Amino acid sequence: MSTSVSPDVRRIWRGARVPLALLVLIFIAGALLLLGRGEQTHGALEPGSYEPGGAHALAKLLEDQGVDVRTVHTAAEADAEIGDDATLLVTAPDLAPAKRFDALRERAADVVLVTPGEPTLHDSLPLVHQAGHSDVGTLPPQCTVAAAVAAGEVTLGGIGYASPGARSCYPGEDGGGTLLQLADGGGTTTLLGSPAPLTNARLAEQGNAALALRLLGAHPKLVWYLPTTADPALDASRRSIFDLIPDGWYFGAAQAFVAVALLALWRARRLGPVVTEPLPIVVRAAETAEGRARLYRRAKAAGHAGETLREAARGRLRTALGLPRDADPAALVESVSTRTGRPPHDVGAILYGPPVPDDPALVRLAGELDQVEREAGRT
Repeated sequence: MSTSVSPDVRRIWRGARVPLALLVLIFIAGALLLLGRGEQTHGALEPGSYEPGGAHALAKLLEDQGVDVRTVHTAAEADAEIGDDATLLVTAPDLAPAKRFDALRERAADVVLVTPGEPTLHDSLPLVHQAGHSDVGTLPPQCTVAAAVAAGEVTLGGIGYASPGARSCYPGEDGGGTLLQLADGGGTTTLLGSPAPLTNARLAEQGNAALALRLLGAHPKLVWYLPTTADPALDASRRSIFDLIPDGWYFGAAQAFVAVALLALWRARRLGPVVTEPLPIVVRAAETAEGRARLYRRAKAAGHAGETLREAARGRLRTALGLPRDADPAALVESVSTRTGRPPHDVGAILYGPPVPDDPALVRLAGELDQVEREAGRT
């Protein structure tokens, strides 16, 4: 008997499955990190939400003051609602399409942006830059903005902003104004460093309600814009996950692939020519048959053992009678009956009868099969 040591699919898989699994885990971890650093879902400041981070209380106050509050989620909806008699509130400016957002600002009477980040500042407010970050707390206005002066101390903080010529209020620890107001055409654009004064949880504190009503209720209509990543206007600016993967990852993946390929070749290497070696032990046929019989007996498989004996006897009888191997039962029974002189139904019962029920019946069947084979073998 010879044993092959040539590499095959099973050996290659056994050698490479652990490195491949590690490589897949690395890619999955990298993809999760990239997605985690990407766009986040903003569910805060929903005008219909009663949760602490929602803004139902503020929306109700504005409606009681006669302000028509319109909630929109896409740039197209905001464009349909905006006008020169409306204030535009954008809760997540970084998710708004830059070009559409600039057009909305030009048409609105006043604009209020909540925690705009670097993307918004870079694309739409290039003269504004972030100036530190501070904890949210009670801050005095320290400015001349009418809404801030009337409100007095409010709950603010978060991102600080600075810009030449802008009015800066509620300075944080780093000196940047957590409320920054710029003259924008015929109106104003106000940046808030934290959504705290607009939320259900903080609206009743200090002068938060007064500040919110003066910033958002100065015009008959308020377009409450909640940008989402599902906005069709973002389709042109969306990038696939492959665009977000740094170039270094591709280089690392190529190195890992080469390493895995070398490891697979090493594990599947052939150590020399195919050699033959004798079996360590020779088992006699009688011992094999006896062992198989004991297994049948232990499993109480007399019926299966009897069918095995019948199949072996039928094969030998076909050979002895010169019948083809695929001869049907009727032809075999007829030939055996003619040769032995036994009635066909007796031959059929022996060769194709029902399964034997127990060991004594199995012994009788073995004797009958042996007798039929002897009679059929006579010339």
